[in-house]
Amino acid sequence: MNLHTQRLHITPLTKADISDIHRMNSFEEVARYNTIGIPKSEADTAKVLASALDTSKENERILGWSLRLKDNHTFVGHLGMNLSIPKYNMAEIHYHLLPAHWGKGYASEAVMELLRWGFEDQKLHRIEAGVATANAASIKLLERVGMQREGLRRKILPIRGEWQDNYMYAILEEDWITR
Repeated sequence: MNLHTQRLHITPLTKADISDIHRMNSFEEVARYNTIGIPKSEADTAKVLASALDTSKENERILGWSLRLKDNHTFVGHLGMNLSIPKYNMAEIHYHLLPAHWGKGYASEAVMELLRWGFEDQKLHRIEAGVATANAASIKLLERVGMQREGLRRKILPIRGEWQDNYMYAILEEDWITR
Protein backbone atom coordinates (compact mmCIF):
# COMPACT_ATOMS: atom_id res chain seq x y z
CA MET A 1 0.00 0.00 0.00
CA ASN A 2 2.29 2.71 -1.25
CA LEU A 3 0.68 6.13 -1.11
CA HIS A 4 1.93 9.36 -2.62
CA THR A 5 1.27 13.07 -2.29
CA GLN A 6 2.70 16.02 -4.12
CA ARG A 7 5.79 16.01 -1.88
CA LEU A 8 5.79 12.69 -0.02
CA HIS A 9 6.29 8.98 -0.54
CA ILE A 10 4.20 7.14 2.07
CA THR A 11 5.49 3.58 2.12
CA PRO A 12 4.80 0.61 4.41
CA LEU A 13 7.16 0.38 7.35
CA THR A 14 10.08 -2.00 7.09
CA LYS A 15 12.82 -2.97 9.52
CA ALA A 16 15.04 -0.49 7.67
CA ASP A 17 12.86 2.33 9.10
CA ILE A 18 13.51 1.42 12.75
CA SER A 19 16.64 3.55 13.04
CA ASP A 20 14.93 6.66 11.63
CA ILE A 21 11.85 6.19 13.81
CA HIS A 22 14.03 5.63 16.88
CA ARG A 23 15.93 8.84 16.14
CA MET A 24 12.65 10.75 15.70
CA ASN A 25 11.12 9.39 18.92
CA SER A 26 14.28 10.30 20.82
CA PHE A 27 13.50 14.01 20.51
CA GLU A 28 11.90 15.30 23.71
CA GLU A 29 9.50 17.48 21.71
CA VAL A 30 8.29 14.46 19.70
CA ALA A 31 7.86 12.36 22.86
CA ARG A 32 6.07 15.15 24.74
CA TYR A 33 2.57 13.77 24.06
CA ASN A 34 3.18 10.09 23.37
CA THR A 35 2.50 7.40 25.93
CA ILE A 36 5.64 5.34 25.26
CA GLY A 37 8.10 8.05 26.28
CA ILE A 38 11.60 8.22 24.83
CA PRO A 39 12.80 4.75 23.80
CA LYS A 40 16.10 3.68 25.35
CA SER A 41 17.35 1.78 22.31
CA GLU A 42 16.54 0.80 18.74
CA ALA A 43 15.54 -2.60 20.15
CA ASP A 44 12.86 -0.85 22.26
CA THR A 45 11.65 0.99 19.16
CA ALA A 46 11.54 -2.29 17.23
CA LYS A 47 9.35 -3.82 19.97
CA VAL A 48 6.91 -0.89 19.76
CA LEU A 49 6.78 -1.23 15.96
CA ALA A 50 6.58 -5.04 15.91
CA SER A 51 2.85 -5.18 15.19
CA ALA A 52 3.07 -2.63 12.36
CA LEU A 53 6.02 -4.54 10.85
CA ASP A 54 4.26 -7.89 11.09
CA THR A 55 2.41 -8.48 7.83
CA SER A 56 0.85 -11.77 8.90
CA LYS A 57 -2.89 -12.31 8.79
CA GLU A 58 -3.14 -11.87 12.59
CA ASN A 59 -1.83 -8.30 12.38
CA GLU A 60 -3.36 -7.15 9.12
CA ARG A 61 -5.36 -4.44 10.93
CA ILE A 62 -2.27 -2.62 12.30
CA LEU A 63 -0.68 -0.51 9.57
CA GLY A 64 2.33 1.75 9.57
CA TRP A 65 4.04 3.91 6.98
CA SER A 66 7.26 5.82 6.65
CA LEU A 67 7.03 9.39 5.35
CA ARG A 68 9.85 10.42 3.01
CA LEU A 69 10.35 13.42 0.77
CA LYS A 70 9.89 12.61 -2.90
CA ASP A 71 12.82 14.69 -4.09
CA ASN A 72 15.57 13.14 -1.94
CA HIS A 73 13.95 10.31 0.12
CA THR A 74 14.73 12.09 3.41
CA PHE A 75 12.83 10.55 6.33
CA VAL A 76 10.37 13.07 7.79
CA GLY A 77 8.04 10.95 9.91
CA HIS A 78 5.76 8.02 10.60
CA LEU A 79 2.05 7.48 10.00
CA GLY A 80 -0.10 4.72 11.44
CA MET A 81 -3.60 3.33 11.23
CA ASN A 82 -5.30 0.73 13.40
CA LEU A 83 -8.33 -0.77 11.69
CA SER A 84 -11.28 -1.97 13.75
CA ILE A 85 -12.90 -5.32 13.24
CA PRO A 86 -14.85 -5.28 9.95
CA LYS A 87 -18.23 -4.97 11.68
CA TYR A 88 -17.41 -1.40 12.77
CA ASN A 89 -15.63 -0.36 9.55
CA MET A 90 -13.50 2.32 11.19
CA ALA A 91 -9.91 3.14 12.05
CA GLU A 92 -7.79 5.26 14.34
CA ILE A 93 -4.81 7.16 12.97
CA HIS A 94 -1.64 8.60 14.48
CA TYR A 95 1.41 10.43 13.17
CA HIS A 96 4.78 11.82 14.26
CA LEU A 97 7.25 14.02 12.41
CA LEU A 98 10.85 14.99 13.01
CA PRO A 99 10.90 18.51 14.51
CA ALA A 100 12.98 19.82 11.58
CA HIS A 101 9.97 19.16 9.35
CA TRP A 102 7.27 20.72 11.56
CA GLY A 103 5.31 23.65 10.19
CA LYS A 104 5.84 22.73 6.53
CA GLY A 105 2.48 21.04 5.95
CA TYR A 106 3.86 17.51 5.64
CA ALA A 107 1.69 16.09 8.43
CA SER A 108 -1.48 17.63 6.97
CA GLU A 109 -0.55 16.35 3.52
CA ALA A 110 0.10 12.83 4.81
CA VAL A 111 -3.05 12.70 6.97
CA MET A 112 -5.20 13.96 4.07
CA GLU A 113 -3.83 11.18 1.85
CA LEU A 114 -4.46 8.60 4.58
CA LEU A 115 -8.04 9.85 4.96
CA ARG A 116 -8.50 9.69 1.18
CA TRP A 117 -7.14 6.13 1.10
CA GLY A 118 -9.26 5.11 4.09
CA PHE A 119 -12.52 6.44 2.72
CA GLU A 120 -12.10 6.04 -1.03
CA ASP A 121 -10.02 2.87 -1.33
CA GLN A 122 -10.84 1.01 1.90
CA LYS A 123 -14.46 2.24 2.07
CA LEU A 124 -14.25 3.00 5.80
CA HIS A 125 -17.22 4.55 7.57
CA ARG A 126 -15.30 6.48 10.25
CA ILE A 127 -11.71 7.53 11.02
CA GLU A 128 -10.71 8.71 14.49
CA ALA A 129 -7.72 10.30 16.17
CA GLY A 130 -7.00 10.97 19.81
CA VAL A 131 -4.94 13.97 20.86
CA ALA A 132 -3.63 15.22 24.19
CA THR A 133 -5.61 18.34 25.14
CA ALA A 134 -2.39 20.37 25.44
CA ASN A 135 -1.18 19.43 21.94
CA ALA A 136 -2.36 22.60 20.17
CA ALA A 137 -0.50 21.92 16.91
CA SER A 138 -2.04 18.47 16.48
CA ILE A 139 -5.50 19.76 17.37
CA LYS A 140 -5.14 22.44 14.69
CA LEU A 141 -4.05 19.81 12.14
CA LEU A 142 -6.98 17.50 12.88
CA GLU A 143 -9.45 20.35 12.53
CA ARG A 144 -7.74 21.55 9.32
CA VAL A 145 -8.23 18.15 7.66
CA GLY A 146 -11.93 18.14 8.54
CA MET A 147 -12.06 16.11 11.73
CA GLN A 148 -14.50 17.17 14.43
CA ARG A 149 -13.93 17.13 18.16
CA GLU A 150 -16.42 14.69 19.63
CA GLY A 151 -15.49 14.60 23.26
CA LEU A 152 -13.06 14.59 26.11
CA ARG A 153 -11.60 11.43 27.60
CA ARG A 154 -10.50 12.37 31.09
CA LYS A 155 -7.12 11.27 32.39
CA ILE A 156 -6.68 8.46 29.88
CA LEU A 157 -3.10 9.09 28.69
CA PRO A 158 -0.21 8.04 30.95
CA ILE A 159 2.42 10.62 29.96
CA ARG A 160 5.60 11.11 31.97
CA GLY A 161 4.07 9.56 35.08
CA GLU A 162 0.90 11.67 35.05
CA TRP A 163 -2.57 11.02 33.70
CA GLN A 164 -3.48 13.45 30.92
CA ASP A 165 -6.77 14.27 29.22
CA ASN A 166 -7.38 13.41 25.57
CA TYR A 167 -9.73 14.87 22.97
CA MET A 168 -11.37 12.45 20.57
CA TYR A 169 -11.65 13.60 16.96
CA ALA A 170 -13.38 11.86 14.06
CA ILE A 171 -14.46 12.29 10.49
CA LEU A 172 -17.19 10.25 8.82
CA GLU A 173 -17.30 9.06 5.24
CA GLU A 174 -20.20 11.45 4.59
CA ASP A 175 -18.13 14.36 5.93
CA TRP A 176 -15.30 13.39 3.59
CA ILE A 177 -17.60 13.24 0.57
CA THR A 178 -19.19 16.62 1.27
CA ARG A 179 -16.05 18.52 2.38
